[in-house]
Amino acid sequence: MNQNSFSKACRDAGTEFALSRMSRIAVLAFLFLGCWASVSADFQGSTHMMPFDEDTIAYSKTVANDAVMALQKKLDSGEATLKFEEDFGYARSLLKELKVSESSQMLVFSKTSLQRERITPQNPRAVFFSDDVYVGFIPGAPLMEFATVDPKLGGVFYSIEQKKMERPRFVRNDQCLECHASAKTMGVPGHLVRSFATDEAGIVDLASGTSLVNHRTPLADRWGGWYVTGKHGDQLHRGNLIGAAAFERQLKEPNHLGNVTDLGRFFDVSRHLRNQSDIVALMIIEHQAHMHNFITRLQYESTIAIQQYSHVNYLKNTVTAFLKYLLFTDEVQFTSPITSSSEFATHFTSLGPRDSKGRSFRELDMRTRLLKYPCSYLIYSAAFDALPKLIKSTIYTRLADVLSGKDTSADFQGLKPETRLAVAEILLDTKPDFAEFWKRSRSVAVSE
Repeated sequence: MNQNSFSKACRDAGTEFALSRMSRIAVLAFLFLGCWASVSADFQGSTHMMPFDEDTIAYSKTVANDAVMALQKKLDSGEATLKFEEDFGYARSLLKELKVSESSQMLVFSKTSLQRERITPQNPRAVFFSDDVYVGFIPGAPLMEFATVDPKLGGVFYSIEQKKMERPRFVRNDQCLECHASAKTMGVPGHLVRSFATDEAGIVDLASGTSLVNHRTPLADRWGGWYVTGKHGDQLHRGNLIGAAAFERQLKEPNHLGNVTDLGRFFDVSRHLRNQSDIVALMIIEHQAHMHNFITRLQYESTIAIQQYSHVNYLKNTVTAFLKYLLFTDEVQFTSPITSSSEFATHFTSLGPRDSKGRSFRELDMRTRLLKYPCSYLIYSAAFDALPKLIKSTIYTRLADVLSGKDTSADFQGLKPETRLAVAEILLDTKPDFAEFWKRSRSVAVSE
Protein backbone atom coordinates (compact mmCIF):
# COMPACT_ATOMS: atom_id res chain seq x y z
CA MET A 1 0.00 0.00 0.00
CA ASN A 2 1.49 3.33 -1.07
CA GLN A 3 1.17 6.68 0.70
CA ASN A 4 -1.82 7.77 -1.40
CA SER A 5 -3.68 4.53 -0.72
CA PHE A 6 -2.84 4.79 2.97
CA SER A 7 -4.17 8.34 3.16
CA LYS A 8 -7.35 7.38 1.32
CA ALA A 9 -7.91 4.48 3.72
CA CYS A 10 -7.72 6.91 6.61
CA ARG A 11 -10.20 9.26 4.94
CA ASP A 12 -12.53 6.35 4.19
CA ALA A 13 -12.59 5.57 7.89
CA GLY A 14 -14.01 9.04 8.44
CA THR A 15 -11.30 10.24 10.76
CA GLU A 16 -8.90 13.13 11.16
CA PHE A 17 -5.93 12.25 13.27
CA ALA A 18 -2.19 12.74 13.46
CA LEU A 19 -0.27 9.70 12.26
CA SER A 20 2.20 10.25 15.08
CA ARG A 21 -0.46 9.07 17.49
CA MET A 22 -0.22 5.47 16.34
CA SER A 23 2.02 3.06 14.56
CA ARG A 24 1.69 3.02 10.80
CA ILE A 25 2.31 -0.71 10.92
CA ALA A 26 -0.62 -1.16 13.31
CA VAL A 27 -2.95 0.74 10.99
CA LEU A 28 -1.90 -1.31 7.96
CA ALA A 29 -2.32 -4.54 9.91
CA PHE A 30 -5.77 -3.46 11.03
CA LEU A 31 -6.87 -2.63 7.48
CA PHE A 32 -5.58 -5.96 6.18
CA LEU A 33 -7.18 -8.02 8.94
CA GLY A 34 -10.48 -6.15 8.60
CA CYS A 35 -10.70 -7.01 4.91
CA TRP A 36 -9.61 -10.62 5.54
CA ALA A 37 -12.29 -11.06 8.22
CA SER A 38 -14.97 -9.77 5.85
CA VAL A 39 -13.89 -12.22 3.13
CA SER A 40 -13.87 -15.21 5.47
CA ALA A 41 -17.27 -14.30 6.93
CA ASP A 42 -19.01 -13.74 3.57
CA PHE A 43 -17.47 -15.26 0.42
CA GLN A 44 -14.17 -15.08 -1.38
CA GLY A 45 -14.16 -11.90 -3.43
CA SER A 46 -16.92 -10.20 -1.43
CA THR A 47 -14.76 -7.13 -0.85
CA HIS A 48 -13.79 -6.64 -4.50
CA MET A 49 -15.26 -3.46 -5.99
CA MET A 50 -18.11 -3.92 -8.44
CA PRO A 51 -18.13 -1.79 -11.64
CA PHE A 52 -21.26 0.07 -10.62
CA ASP A 53 -20.67 3.17 -12.75
CA GLU A 54 -20.25 1.25 -16.00
CA ASP A 55 -23.16 0.90 -18.41
CA THR A 56 -24.66 -2.29 -16.94
CA ILE A 57 -25.50 -0.64 -13.59
CA ALA A 58 -24.95 3.05 -14.50
CA TYR A 59 -25.22 4.13 -10.86
CA SER A 60 -24.45 7.84 -11.28
CA LYS A 61 -26.62 8.24 -14.38
CA THR A 62 -29.69 6.54 -12.94
CA VAL A 63 -32.37 8.44 -11.05
CA ALA A 64 -33.14 6.53 -7.88
CA ASN A 65 -36.51 4.96 -7.18
CA ASP A 66 -36.51 5.28 -3.41
CA ALA A 67 -38.37 6.79 -0.47
CA VAL A 68 -36.58 10.15 -0.67
CA MET A 69 -37.39 10.65 -4.35
CA ALA A 70 -40.99 9.65 -3.68
CA LEU A 71 -41.22 12.29 -0.96
CA GLN A 72 -39.56 14.89 -3.19
CA LYS A 73 -42.29 14.37 -5.79
CA LYS A 74 -44.93 14.93 -3.10
CA LEU A 75 -43.18 18.10 -1.92
CA ASP A 76 -42.94 19.41 -5.49
CA SER A 77 -46.62 18.78 -6.15
CA GLY A 78 -47.77 20.21 -2.84
CA GLU A 79 -49.17 16.85 -1.73
CA ALA A 80 -46.79 16.96 1.24
CA THR A 81 -45.32 19.82 3.27
CA LEU A 82 -42.59 19.98 5.89
CA LYS A 83 -42.84 21.80 9.20
CA PHE A 84 -39.74 23.68 10.35
CA GLU A 85 -39.01 23.85 14.10
CA GLU A 86 -36.53 26.24 15.68
CA ASP A 87 -34.63 23.57 17.61
CA PHE A 88 -34.89 20.61 15.26
CA GLY A 89 -35.38 22.13 11.80
CA TYR A 90 -37.16 19.65 9.54
CA ALA A 91 -36.10 16.59 11.54
CA ARG A 92 -39.39 15.63 13.16
CA SER A 93 -41.43 16.40 10.04
CA LEU A 94 -39.10 14.46 7.74
CA LEU A 95 -39.16 11.40 9.97
CA LYS A 96 -42.94 11.44 9.90
CA GLU A 97 -43.14 11.83 6.11
CA LEU A 98 -40.55 9.10 5.53
CA LYS A 99 -42.33 6.82 8.03
CA VAL A 100 -39.24 6.48 10.22
CA SER A 101 -39.98 6.03 13.93
CA GLU A 102 -38.42 8.47 16.40
CA SER A 103 -38.04 5.47 18.73
CA SER A 104 -35.28 4.15 16.45
CA GLN A 105 -32.96 6.94 17.60
CA MET A 106 -29.31 5.98 18.19
CA LEU A 107 -26.54 8.45 19.02
CA VAL A 108 -22.98 8.33 17.71
CA PHE A 109 -20.25 10.66 19.00
CA SER A 110 -17.33 9.50 16.84
CA LYS A 111 -16.40 11.92 14.08
CA THR A 112 -17.52 9.65 11.24
CA SER A 113 -19.85 11.76 9.10
CA LEU A 114 -19.91 14.23 6.23
CA GLN A 115 -20.29 16.92 8.92
CA ARG A 116 -17.85 15.37 11.35
CA GLU A 117 -16.64 18.75 12.64
CA ARG A 118 -20.10 19.23 14.19
CA ILE A 119 -20.01 15.94 16.09
CA THR A 120 -18.65 15.67 19.64
CA PRO A 121 -19.53 13.60 22.71
CA GLN A 122 -21.46 16.68 23.89
CA ASN A 123 -23.25 17.02 20.52
CA PRO A 124 -23.70 13.50 19.11
CA ARG A 125 -25.20 12.67 15.76
CA ALA A 126 -28.63 11.06 15.91
CA VAL A 127 -29.33 8.21 13.50
CA PHE A 128 -32.86 7.00 12.77
CA PHE A 129 -33.90 4.22 10.41
CA SER A 130 -36.67 2.16 8.85
CA ASP A 131 -36.40 -0.83 6.53
CA ASP A 132 -35.25 1.32 3.61
CA VAL A 133 -34.20 4.74 4.95
CA TYR A 134 -31.40 5.94 7.26
CA VAL A 135 -31.56 9.52 8.60
CA GLY A 136 -28.79 11.55 10.24
CA PHE A 137 -29.49 14.62 12.40
CA ILE A 138 -26.87 16.73 14.21
CA PRO A 139 -28.11 19.59 16.41
CA GLY A 140 -26.98 22.90 14.93
CA ALA A 141 -25.65 21.40 11.69
CA PRO A 142 -26.58 23.06 8.36
CA LEU A 143 -27.62 19.76 6.74
CA MET A 144 -29.62 16.65 7.48
CA GLU A 145 -28.22 13.50 5.88
CA PHE A 146 -30.08 10.57 4.33
CA ALA A 147 -29.15 7.16 2.97
CA THR A 148 -31.79 5.13 1.18
CA VAL A 149 -32.02 1.69 -0.37
CA ASP A 150 -32.89 1.73 -4.04
CA PRO A 151 -34.00 -1.75 -5.18
CA LYS A 152 -31.59 -1.75 -8.14
CA LEU A 153 -28.84 0.71 -7.15
CA GLY A 154 -28.35 -0.05 -3.45
CA GLY A 155 -27.35 2.81 -1.20
CA VAL A 156 -28.16 6.32 -2.44
CA PHE A 157 -27.21 9.39 -0.44
CA TYR A 158 -28.86 12.80 0.01
CA SER A 159 -28.86 15.91 2.15
CA ILE A 160 -31.34 18.70 2.81
CA GLU A 161 -30.65 22.17 4.18
CA GLN A 162 -31.76 22.85 7.72
CA LYS A 163 -33.18 26.29 7.05
CA LYS A 164 -36.75 27.41 6.54
CA MET A 165 -37.64 27.30 2.84
CA GLU A 166 -40.80 27.48 0.79
CA ARG A 167 -39.87 24.33 -1.12
CA PRO A 168 -37.25 22.19 0.66
CA ARG A 169 -35.23 20.04 -1.73
CA PHE A 170 -33.16 16.91 -1.33
CA VAL A 171 -29.75 16.97 -3.01
CA ARG A 172 -28.15 13.71 -4.08
CA ASN A 173 -24.52 13.45 -3.01
CA ASP A 174 -22.45 10.74 -4.68
CA GLN A 175 -19.34 12.02 -2.88
CA CYS A 176 -20.52 9.88 0.04
CA LEU A 177 -19.34 6.89 -1.99
CA GLU A 178 -15.76 7.72 -0.96
CA CYS A 179 -16.64 5.89 2.27
CA HIS A 180 -19.87 4.13 1.29
CA ALA A 181 -18.58 2.13 -1.68
CA SER A 182 -15.58 0.17 -0.46
CA ALA A 183 -14.47 -3.23 0.77
CA LYS A 184 -16.38 -2.49 3.96
CA THR A 185 -19.69 -2.28 2.03
CA MET A 186 -19.03 -5.42 -0.03
CA GLY A 187 -17.76 -3.38 -2.96
CA VAL A 188 -21.13 -1.76 -3.72
CA PRO A 189 -22.81 1.52 -2.72
CA GLY A 190 -23.98 0.62 0.74
CA HIS A 191 -24.13 1.21 4.46
CA LEU A 192 -21.66 1.08 7.33
CA VAL A 193 -21.89 0.36 11.03
CA ARG A 194 -18.50 0.47 12.75
CA SER A 195 -16.98 0.53 16.23
CA PHE A 196 -14.01 2.72 17.17
CA ALA A 197 -12.49 3.98 20.38
CA THR A 198 -12.34 7.78 20.45
CA ASP A 199 -10.58 10.47 22.39
CA GLU A 200 -12.42 13.03 24.52
CA ALA A 201 -13.30 15.07 21.40
CA GLY A 202 -14.71 12.13 19.44
CA ILE A 203 -11.71 11.71 17.13
CA VAL A 204 -11.40 8.02 16.31
CA ASP A 205 -8.41 5.80 16.91
CA LEU A 206 -8.41 3.82 13.68
CA ALA A 207 -6.16 1.07 15.03
CA SER A 208 -8.67 0.32 17.80
CA GLY A 209 -11.65 -0.32 15.62
CA THR A 210 -13.83 -2.96 14.04
CA SER A 211 -14.29 -2.08 10.39
CA LEU A 212 -17.58 -3.91 10.00
CA VAL A 213 -20.18 -4.65 12.67
CA ASN A 214 -23.12 -6.99 12.16
CA HIS A 215 -24.92 -9.77 14.01
CA ARG A 216 -21.77 -11.93 13.89
CA THR A 217 -19.66 -9.41 15.83
CA PRO A 218 -19.02 -10.17 19.54
CA LEU A 219 -20.79 -7.67 21.79
CA ALA A 220 -17.46 -6.84 23.42
CA ASP A 221 -16.33 -5.36 20.09
CA ARG A 222 -19.47 -3.33 19.38
CA TRP A 223 -20.52 0.29 19.86
CA GLY A 224 -17.21 2.07 20.25
CA GLY A 225 -18.04 5.73 19.54
CA TRP A 226 -21.76 5.20 20.25
CA TYR A 227 -23.95 5.93 23.23
CA VAL A 228 -25.92 2.88 24.33
CA THR A 229 -29.06 2.78 26.49
CA GLY A 230 -30.74 -0.39 27.66
CA LYS A 231 -30.04 -3.38 29.89
CA HIS A 232 -27.57 -6.10 28.93
CA GLY A 233 -26.58 -7.73 32.22
CA ASP A 234 -22.90 -8.51 32.71
CA GLN A 235 -22.13 -8.53 28.97
CA LEU A 236 -19.46 -5.99 28.08
CA HIS A 237 -19.47 -3.58 25.15
CA ARG A 238 -17.54 -0.46 24.11
CA GLY A 239 -20.43 2.00 24.16
CA ASN A 240 -20.46 5.11 26.36
CA LEU A 241 -16.66 4.97 26.71
CA ILE A 242 -15.07 8.32 25.82
CA GLY A 243 -11.30 8.66 25.92
CA ALA A 244 -8.50 6.42 27.14
CA ALA A 245 -9.34 6.85 30.83
CA ALA A 246 -12.82 5.39 30.37
CA PHE A 247 -11.42 2.33 28.59
CA GLU A 248 -8.77 1.86 31.27
CA ARG A 249 -11.42 2.03 33.99
CA GLN A 250 -13.45 -0.57 32.09
CA LEU A 251 -10.61 -3.03 32.70
CA LYS A 252 -10.83 -2.49 36.45
CA GLU A 253 -14.57 -1.88 36.74
CA PRO A 254 -16.36 -3.82 33.98
CA ASN A 255 -19.58 -2.15 32.86
CA HIS A 256 -18.94 1.00 34.85
CA LEU A 257 -20.81 2.76 32.03
CA GLY A 258 -22.99 -0.20 31.06
CA ASN A 259 -26.73 -0.78 31.55
CA VAL A 260 -27.35 2.97 31.15
CA THR A 261 -30.92 4.24 30.79
CA ASP A 262 -30.38 8.01 31.05
CA LEU A 263 -27.84 9.89 28.91
CA GLY A 264 -28.18 13.13 30.87
CA ARG A 265 -24.85 12.50 32.60
CA PHE A 266 -23.07 12.83 29.24
CA PHE A 267 -24.66 15.82 27.45
CA ASP A 268 -27.74 18.07 27.18
CA VAL A 269 -30.34 15.60 25.95
CA SER A 270 -32.92 18.34 25.25
CA ARG A 271 -31.19 19.08 21.94
CA HIS A 272 -32.28 15.68 20.62
CA LEU A 273 -35.70 14.21 19.92
CA ARG A 274 -35.22 11.43 22.48
CA ASN A 275 -33.14 10.69 25.57
CA GLN A 276 -31.96 7.34 24.22
CA SER A 277 -29.57 5.43 22.01
CA ASP A 278 -31.47 2.18 22.08
CA ILE A 279 -29.52 -1.08 22.31
CA VAL A 280 -32.13 -3.06 20.39
CA ALA A 281 -32.22 -0.48 17.59
CA LEU A 282 -28.42 -0.73 17.41
CA MET A 283 -28.57 -4.50 17.08
CA ILE A 284 -31.26 -4.37 14.41
CA ILE A 285 -29.43 -1.78 12.29
CA GLU A 286 -26.22 -3.80 12.51
CA HIS A 287 -27.94 -6.81 10.98
CA GLN A 288 -29.90 -4.73 8.49
CA ALA A 289 -27.10 -2.59 7.06
CA HIS A 290 -24.99 -5.60 6.06
CA MET A 291 -28.04 -7.44 4.77
CA HIS A 292 -28.82 -4.50 2.49
CA ASN A 293 -25.25 -4.59 1.20
CA PHE A 294 -25.51 -8.32 0.57
CA ILE A 295 -28.72 -7.93 -1.42
CA THR A 296 -27.17 -5.14 -3.48
CA ARG A 297 -24.10 -7.29 -4.15
CA LEU A 298 -26.37 -10.08 -5.38
CA GLN A 299 -28.24 -7.61 -7.57
CA TYR A 300 -25.04 -6.37 -9.19
CA GLU A 301 -23.30 -9.73 -9.58
CA SER A 302 -26.34 -11.52 -10.98
CA THR A 303 -27.22 -8.67 -13.36
CA ILE A 304 -23.69 -8.69 -14.78
CA ALA A 305 -23.55 -12.51 -14.90
CA ILE A 306 -26.84 -12.76 -16.77
CA GLN A 307 -25.69 -10.14 -19.28
CA GLN A 308 -22.39 -11.96 -19.86
CA TYR A 309 -23.35 -15.65 -19.56
CA SER A 310 -27.18 -15.83 -19.47
CA HIS A 311 -26.96 -17.77 -16.21
CA VAL A 312 -25.87 -17.39 -12.56
CA ASN A 313 -24.15 -20.74 -12.10
CA TYR A 314 -20.93 -19.08 -10.94
CA LEU A 315 -22.66 -17.54 -7.93
CA LYS A 316 -23.25 -20.70 -5.90
CA ASN A 317 -20.78 -19.71 -3.17
CA THR A 318 -22.32 -16.25 -3.04
CA VAL A 319 -25.79 -17.75 -2.57
CA THR A 320 -24.56 -20.04 0.19
CA ALA A 321 -22.97 -17.13 2.05
CA PHE A 322 -26.11 -15.05 1.58
CA LEU A 323 -28.34 -17.78 3.00
CA LYS A 324 -26.04 -18.24 5.98
CA TYR A 325 -26.42 -14.55 6.76
CA LEU A 326 -30.17 -14.58 6.03
CA LEU A 327 -30.65 -17.45 8.49
CA PHE A 328 -28.27 -16.10 11.18
CA THR A 329 -26.16 -19.27 11.18
CA ASP A 330 -23.09 -17.47 12.57
CA GLU A 331 -24.92 -15.16 14.97
CA VAL A 332 -23.21 -14.33 18.26
CA GLN A 333 -25.09 -15.81 21.21
CA PHE A 334 -26.04 -13.63 24.20
CA THR A 335 -25.06 -14.66 27.70
CA SER A 336 -27.61 -12.40 29.45
CA PRO A 337 -31.03 -11.07 28.42
CA ILE A 338 -31.10 -7.70 26.64
CA THR A 339 -33.94 -5.20 27.04
CA SER A 340 -34.80 -2.08 25.06
CA SER A 341 -34.68 1.40 26.58
CA SER A 342 -37.64 2.68 24.54
CA GLU A 343 -40.72 1.55 22.65
CA PHE A 344 -38.59 0.70 19.61
CA ALA A 345 -38.78 -3.04 20.28
CA THR A 346 -42.58 -2.87 20.38
CA HIS A 347 -42.67 -0.76 17.21
CA PHE A 348 -40.34 -3.09 15.33
CA THR A 349 -42.25 -6.22 16.34
CA SER A 350 -45.59 -4.70 15.30
CA LEU A 351 -44.60 -4.34 11.65
CA GLY A 352 -45.08 -7.99 10.68
CA PRO A 353 -46.17 -9.66 8.44
CA ARG A 354 -47.47 -12.58 10.48
CA ASP A 355 -48.43 -16.11 9.50
CA SER A 356 -51.68 -17.90 10.34
CA LYS A 357 -50.27 -18.79 13.77
CA GLY A 358 -49.37 -15.16 14.52
CA ARG A 359 -45.61 -15.68 14.07
CA SER A 360 -43.29 -13.15 12.47
CA PHE A 361 -39.61 -12.77 11.57
CA ARG A 362 -39.74 -9.51 13.54
CA GLU A 363 -40.44 -11.25 16.83
CA LEU A 364 -37.52 -10.61 19.17
CA ASP A 365 -35.90 -13.18 21.39
CA MET A 366 -33.22 -11.06 23.15
CA ARG A 367 -32.40 -13.81 25.64
CA THR A 368 -29.85 -15.80 23.68
CA ARG A 369 -30.20 -14.32 20.18
CA LEU A 370 -31.72 -11.39 18.30
CA LEU A 371 -34.81 -12.91 16.63
CA LYS A 372 -37.11 -15.68 17.81
CA TYR A 373 -37.30 -17.12 14.28
CA PRO A 374 -33.88 -16.70 12.64
CA CYS A 375 -34.64 -15.43 9.16
CA SER A 376 -34.12 -11.85 8.08
CA TYR A 377 -37.27 -9.73 7.72
CA LEU A 378 -35.58 -8.10 4.71
CA ILE A 379 -36.68 -11.08 2.67
CA TYR A 380 -39.87 -9.00 2.32
CA SER A 381 -38.01 -5.89 1.14
CA ALA A 382 -38.41 -4.24 -2.24
CA ALA A 383 -34.69 -4.76 -2.81
CA PHE A 384 -34.96 -8.53 -2.35
CA ASP A 385 -38.08 -8.70 -4.51
CA ALA A 386 -36.24 -6.78 -7.27
CA LEU A 387 -33.49 -9.39 -7.61
CA PRO A 388 -33.33 -10.91 -11.10
CA LYS A 389 -35.55 -13.96 -11.47
CA LEU A 390 -32.65 -16.34 -12.11
CA ILE A 391 -30.79 -15.49 -8.89
CA LYS A 392 -33.97 -15.42 -6.82
CA SER A 393 -34.91 -18.86 -8.14
CA THR A 394 -31.47 -20.13 -7.15
CA ILE A 395 -31.84 -18.64 -3.67
CA TYR A 396 -35.34 -20.04 -3.16
CA THR A 397 -34.41 -23.51 -4.40
CA ARG A 398 -31.45 -23.74 -2.03
CA LEU A 399 -33.47 -22.18 0.83
CA ALA A 400 -36.23 -24.76 0.34
CA ASP A 401 -33.62 -27.53 0.41
CA VAL A 402 -32.16 -26.16 3.65
CA LEU A 403 -35.50 -25.74 5.41
CA SER A 404 -36.88 -29.11 4.27
CA GLY A 405 -33.77 -30.91 5.50
CA LYS A 406 -32.76 -32.06 2.03
CA ASP A 407 -29.63 -29.92 2.28
CA THR A 408 -27.43 -31.64 4.85
CA SER A 409 -24.30 -29.53 4.32
CA ALA A 410 -22.23 -28.38 7.29
CA ASP A 411 -23.10 -24.75 6.55
CA PHE A 412 -26.59 -25.17 8.04
CA GLN A 413 -26.20 -28.01 10.55
CA GLY A 414 -26.70 -25.59 13.44
CA LEU A 415 -30.34 -25.03 12.44
CA LYS A 416 -32.53 -27.29 14.55
CA PRO A 417 -35.33 -29.22 12.78
CA GLU A 418 -38.03 -27.32 14.68
CA THR A 419 -36.42 -24.01 13.68
CA ARG A 420 -36.29 -25.01 10.01
CA LEU A 421 -39.95 -26.03 10.15
CA ALA A 422 -41.08 -22.78 11.80
CA VAL A 423 -39.18 -20.63 9.30
CA ALA A 424 -40.60 -22.65 6.41
CA GLU A 425 -44.17 -22.33 7.71
CA ILE A 426 -43.86 -18.58 8.17
CA LEU A 427 -42.47 -18.17 4.65
CA LEU A 428 -45.17 -20.35 3.11
CA ASP A 429 -47.86 -18.19 4.73
CA THR A 430 -46.26 -14.80 4.07
CA LYS A 431 -44.09 -15.15 0.94
CA PRO A 432 -46.23 -16.59 -1.88
CA ASP A 433 -43.47 -16.76 -4.49
CA PHE A 434 -41.46 -19.06 -2.21
CA ALA A 435 -44.20 -21.72 -2.10
CA GLU A 436 -43.51 -23.26 -5.54
CA PHE A 437 -39.86 -23.82 -4.68
CA TRP A 438 -40.81 -25.43 -1.37
CA LYS A 439 -43.25 -27.78 -3.11
CA ARG A 440 -40.62 -28.70 -5.67
CA SER A 441 -38.07 -29.46 -2.94
CA ARG A 442 -40.53 -31.61 -1.00
CA SER A 443 -41.71 -33.52 -4.05
CA VAL A 444 -38.14 -34.37 -5.03
CA ALA A 445 -37.40 -35.47 -1.44
CA VAL A 446 -40.45 -37.80 -1.45
CA SER A 447 -39.60 -39.29 -4.83
CA GLU A 448 -36.06 -40.04 -3.67
